[in-house]
Amino acid sequence: MDLTSPASMANSIFLINILILIGMLAGGIYLFVLIVKVSRRGIKALDIYINKNEEVKK
Repeated sequence: MDLTSPASMANSIFLINILILIGMLAGGIYLFVLIVKVSRRGIKALDIYINKNEEVKK
């Protein structure tokens, strides 16, 4: 098969697009997990800060 034929080029572009799509989906899921972890840690730290400051006021 000739690598310069339009069908071959379209097929390779399609495969590259699929690989990019899969990579972006995986990156998006990974980013979402990281954001959830950071926000949970931030909420925990804020709870500790609030509890510490309430004890000082009492």
